Amino acid sequence: MLPVTLLTGLDEELRGAVAGNLLAAAGPTGVLVEYDVSGLSAGSVVRIARTAAGVIDREVITMEHPCVSCAMRGSLVQLLSSIAAIERYGVAIVNVPAAGDTQAIAAELSAADDLRIDAILTTVDAATVVADLTGDELIRERGIPTALEDGRAIAEVVVRQLESADAAVLSDLDAEALVRAINPRLLIKSTPAGLLGVRLHAPGNVVEPGSIAAPADGEVPTLVWQSNRPFHPERLFDALEDLVAGSARGRGTLWIATQHRNRLSWDSFGTNISIGVLGPWLADLPADRWPAVGQQHQARSALEWHPEYGDRASYLSITGPGVELRELTERLDGCVMRADEAVHPLTDPFAPYLEGSTAA
Repeated sequence: MLPVTLLTGLDEELRGAVAGNLLAAAGPTGVLVEYDVSGLSAGSVVRIARTAAGVIDREVITMEHPCVSCAMRGSLVQLLSSIAAIERYGVAIVNVPAAGDTQAIAAELSAADDLRIDAILTTVDAATVVADLTGDELIRERGIPTALEDGRAIAEVVVRQLESADAAVLSDLDAEALVRAINPRLLIKSTPAGLLGVRLHAPGNVVEPGSIAAPADGEVPTLVWQSNRPFHPERLFDALEDLVAGSARGRGTLWIATQHRNRLSWDSFGTNISIGVLGPWLADLPADRWPAVGQQHQARSALEWHPEYGDRASYLSITGPGVELRELTERLDGCVMRADEAVHPLTDPFAPYLEGSTAA
């Protein structure tokens, strides 16, 4: 099997430098696959495979629908499999453009019989990572080539890269605390030395929708909050902006009083919030359908099952350099339904956004 290392990261220059270092470390049997996405808006991407000696393959990929991940997934397995078949090369490094979905690409490569994912690496520019993770800028506003309908925030792109990675190469270790707060299991280094040829990747190690993160030991505060009473929909809706102030990442499960049948997910990236429908609560499902629900939610429900509400509860984790733990706790507590409040007269400002919704 051909070992494959996937390299991702927002900053093209930093990512390119790390890719070059990895290729040099691989020696004459290493292959680097890169993508020129500067022509993406016109419907073409150039894929180049090279060794230390020079280019061994070059292909122009044309698409009706300009999408970085689509351009890669349509041909990358075939290219890497042909490289594996030659038996001259010992490792492949794939430089994934900033807008690429590394997790989806890794899943596709892992399904190939002749390929093995050794590691997913990400690069982090310490000079911009705080602003990137806590801001509201969109990826298309940064000028990064991507599909026209790509509405992701820069914060989401960076968080997804960190959460899917096995190791991170930081331009400066001053950013280590924030990076580790997002993904405590990351191997963090200041150079890529020693990362090639080491099997770091665990395919099942993904963030389960609706799950929360445990606080990492460090200087970046993380609030872990829960309630066995539902949220008041209007108070929660009005508080959304305050709840993510100063945060980099938030995730968890919501129980909103007017959405009694729907278990909702919370995903926030900087000041951008996504709330979606995960599905019904376990309490509303026959036991034979429970295996379809996430394992973390099943385990949590087994420990905290309420005699009246079952698994209905809200639990959130919110991390960020500007998070004020006491203030955020009080704000969340104030959004919960009081014992003397009735559900029936309430309006639901979330309903228009949740109709037909499913969590990513």
